[in-house]
Amino acid sequence: MSFTIAIIGRPNVGKSTLFNRLVGQKLALVDDEPGVTRDRREGEARLGDLEFTVIDTAGLDEGARGSLTARMQEQTEAAIASADALMFVIDARAGLTPNDRSFADFARRADKPVVLVANKSEGKQGEAGAMEAWALGLGEPVQVSAEHGEGLSDLYDSLRELMPEPAGEAEENDDDEAISSEGDLSKRPIRVAIVGRPNAGKSTLINHLLGEERLLTSPEAGTTRDSISVEINWQGREFRVFDTAGLRRRSRIEQKLEKLSVADALRAVRFAEVVVLMMDAQNRFEEQDLRIADLIEREGRALVIAVNKWDLMEGKSGVASLRTDADYLLPQVKGAPVVAVSGLRGEGIDRLMGAIEQAWAVWNRRVPTAALNRWFEQAVDANPPPAVSGRRLKLNYVTQTKARPPSFVVFCSRADAVPESYLRYLVNSLRGFFDLPGTPVRITLREKANPFAHRRKRPS
Repeated sequence: MSFTIAIIGRPNVGKSTLFNRLVGQKLALVDDEPGVTRDRREGEARLGDLEFTVIDTAGLDEGARGSLTARMQEQTEAAIASADALMFVIDARAGLTPNDRSFADFARRADKPVVLVANKSEGKQGEAGAMEAWALGLGEPVQVSAEHGEGLSDLYDSLRELMPEPAGEAEENDDDEAISSEGDLSKRPIRVAIVGRPNAGKSTLINHLLGEERLLTSPEAGTTRDSISVEINWQGREFRVFDTAGLRRRSRIEQKLEKLSVADALRAVRFAEVVVLMMDAQNRFEEQDLRIADLIEREGRALVIAVNKWDLMEGKSGVASLRTDADYLLPQVKGAPVVAVSGLRGEGIDRLMGAIEQAWAVWNRRVPTAALNRWFEQAVDANPPPAVSGRRLKLNYVTQTKARPPSFVVFCSRADAVPESYLRYLVNSLRGFFDLPGTPVRITLREKANPFAHRRKRPS
């Protein structure tokens, strides 16, 4: 297991900016508003030849027991407990505050190596604040500017003293074997994004899968901001699950921070292989749910529909109607698995995970060429393409170009003249013939080269 460092400090000192700098990507949301980060986020960091795991945490702040602020601090304490060392970050431009002094005592009590980082140290004002940091008694402050990338060489020197020696050749060989095995899809974690409207119960479901309160939950909508990934092993199969912020209608999104959260959720959808659309059982298949499902289909991701809070439904009748409603309202992903679950009580979780594996397998499926040709001949014979302007359309043959999602090319005489309705017929026929429920199916038309196109027409 790699060396782990937790970044801690009071709100708005630049912890997430430093996290993004170390991992080399803009993974964590950054904004001038204090308290943007709520859940703890892990990333693989690199600084020179140093490689380690870094944890971004919520700002240390005091709050009443049971409040959201108090539970955010519990997340930070969990990160500290799992870390090998700490980076205590202060704002050099603001100078020391009473909270900095209080949390410095908190860091000392953790009994772990601490690197004191004076962020925002660029300029004379930053230098003065960095000198004040000596009063914390945590050693020499490392002056950096996470936003501009200044002072990272000094940070490297401080971290190098804490970290163990580089691994030997034997360990490197083990890593090479692990890398070579990544080509086997069955051994890779399935990337799953869980999306939906605010307060649909996404974080509660993931906490149940993990068996711990890893993600913050609250009755209030909008608790989740960052898209947090967690590793889950379910009955021997590895999953990488992304919790995302709730997606509201675009017209209702006004605050900059929510726009950033939504953009982060959309990136998680594009990165995922399977997307679980979570709905509230008491308000299912609303217009926004349908918009999200359409987005997932357009992005070409496998879809699983989870109807959460099913334990609140009286009598729990109507499970069969969920399938009918989904096929009627979402014809573009006809057959997508629909599972009634309760994230709070853990009901239906086995069915949900099985549906995710099944949807992933369908999304990766390749159709045998001989069977594909048989289907194509039968489909065209049963329903030939309509004539356009008195001219017959000729469909020659079909081939699968790729999976993830299943994509096909039909070679024909006039690609621009084939109606959309006929393409939908081919997609539905293909989906039914080869049992491709729920996954997006792509059919592209391509004209065959005309061998006589170079000849001039004879004069009349």
